Amino acid sequence: MNTQGSPTEAGAEDIEAIEHVVATVERTQRDKDAEGFLTLFRPDALWTTAHGKVLLGLDAIAEFTRAVLPQAVWDGDVTYEVIHTQFLRPDVAAVKVRQVYHSAGGDAEGAPLYVMTKQDDGRWLLHACQNTEVRSG
Repeated sequence: MNTQGSPTEAGAEDIEAIEHVVATVERTQRDKDAEGFLTLFRPDALWTTAHGKVLLGLDAIAEFTRAVLPQAVWDGDVTYEVIHTQFLRPDVAAVKVRQVYHSAGGDAEGAPLYVMTKQDDGRWLLHACQNTEVRSG
């Protein structure tokens, strides 16, 4: 993983906490765990899906996620890897992720960008996110 911004400014524990959030996204997607996924968002979060659907606020994200995630069909595994973290401020990070759906029919890739904010209690949450489908060619 590549990190910009001084680790002493943000702290190694912040980097680990951010990576933990991304690992939890991976686990909840793999397990089709809508409720676990939703715990990762701020109430005023913004989410744009890989196909351009804009969801404003946790209520809209929850409605979409509960309708789509449990019925999602993929016949393989999904992995998420933090490839770059840039601290915009000590409590705000832009996190670039490599998302790969592995299946017998071939891999499909996404390139999410998560803007995460550190809460008063020290937790990092998803605040503004854009998932982008990577197309070959």
